[in-house]
Amino acid sequence: MELISSVKCFDGEQRRYRHRSNVLDCEMTVSVYLPPQAAQGPVPVVWFLAGLTCTDENFVIKAGAQRYAAELGLAIICPDTSPRGDGVADDEAYDLGQGAGFYLNATRAPWAKHFRMWDYVTTELPGLVGEACPLDMERQAIMGHSMGGHGALTIGLTHPGRFAAISAFAPIVAPMQVPWGIKAFTSYLGEDRSSWAAHDACQLLRDSQIDLPPILIDQGEADNFLAEQLRTDLLEAEIRGRDITVRRQVGYDHSYFFIASFIGEHLAWHAKRLGG
Repeated sequence: MELISSVKCFDGEQRRYRHRSNVLDCEMTVSVYLPPQAAQGPVPVVWFLAGLTCTDENFVIKAGAQRYAAELGLAIICPDTSPRGDGVADDEAYDLGQGAGFYLNATRAPWAKHFRMWDYVTTELPGLVGEACPLDMERQAIMGHSMGGHGALTIGLTHPGRFAAISAFAPIVAPMQVPWGIKAFTSYLGEDRSSWAAHDACQLLRDSQIDLPPILIDQGEADNFLAEQLRTDLLEAEIRGRDITVRRQVGYDHSYFFIASFIGEHLAWHAKRLGG
């Protein structure tokens, strides 16, 4: 990977890399925060998956996470939300195409050629950042926001042995039942809903018979997407004695102000489960 920027931040480094993705067949960028402890050796990793319209930089710039990551000795990896470039399929709508990868492998044209974000995040990118940075890839956790919360939940639930913990801010928990998810899944995966189930957190929880990582979800009560697109109540119905905590935060909306208000608590929660 090509290091395109490195900025000192709370005695650590906020880095940004560019690389060619063989999985996505395009150039990609990824942001990585390394805490000061990384100068002494590999540090545990928290992945952050961003939401619709975001890039790898939104969380880095807006969430204020570096202060807490530096104190806790955590690296934070922030991938982009989709393949990018002039040759990559796109749509005029904000909730489909570039900036809206939904963390799955598309199977329908014109999306299938490039939109393989599941393989990129779970297979290709871990190898690249693990080689480029002093990361302890045996200690990983994952989190995300909105569409990225959906990605964190589905990836984390599908790879329970890889991630020590999963958390999310205002995640899309039941994409098979809400407009954002139905539109994306129909476009990327086709009309056969049996192919959708692997990318629906509520369905994964309903079907799972194995031990799962602990899950923490924060949802703002003033979030204008809550009733139609997020449907936190559907996930709450699937808790059934599992180690899943859903916190309803009064007065908070869907923005990065909400994330910034609770990111310190999320990172401390992850650090505890990562052995930090």
